[in-house]
Amino acid sequence: TSAMMAGFMSYFGGRRDPKQSSRDAIVTLRQQLQLIEKKEEYLQKKIDEELKKAKTNAVANKAAATAALRRKKATEQELDRLQGTRFQLEMQVNTLESATFNAETMAAMKKAATALKDIHGKLTIDTVDTTMGEITEQTTLANEDALKAELEDLEQEELNERLMGDHVPVHQPAGPSRVAEMATVVGPHAVEADEETQLKELQAALAM
Repeated sequence: TSAMMAGFMSYFGGRRDPKQSSRDAIVTLRQQLQLIEKKEEYLQKKIDEELKKAKTNAVANKAAATAALRRKKATEQELDRLQGTRFQLEMQVNTLESATFNAETMAAMKKAATALKDIHGKLTIDTVDTTMGEITEQTTLANEDALKAELEDLEQEELNERLMGDHVPVHQPAGPSRVAEMATVVGPHAVEADEETQLKELQAALAM
């Protein structure tokens, strides 16, 4: 089957996803680093034990002390070689992680550039001008509606103040209707006296 063929191709060095290959390599290297760290701990413990034996036998048994120092020296050399190997593996891990990060960053940037190109390809000068014109028109209409509403509110407030406020009575001339009204209020004798007074004042003015 195709899945089996893909497995064989992968096993015998066929084409693989570069990202997956780098991830697998990083995982393998980190696992190896963990093993090396455990081996380093074991060797360091062995060095400490040989040093302790050498100190214990330094006076009573110089041969045993010398043998312990030789084993200690050999173990230290092995530890140095192991530490050199660990340093190289750490460098490889850092290099792979940095390369993977850079590759993924470049892929993301390329994808973003393609998306921007697609967006810009659909925009033309006419499309931009039309869109901006529609936005300007809608903004102008909204401002005019707001001003109109504010003016209506001011007019309504003015009308309310006129209706609710105190007004001074309008002066009315003493015409026939006014005389009749006064006659109703103060009586006919008062009206006649007032008319006689006005007549005398008029005669005096003519005599002058």
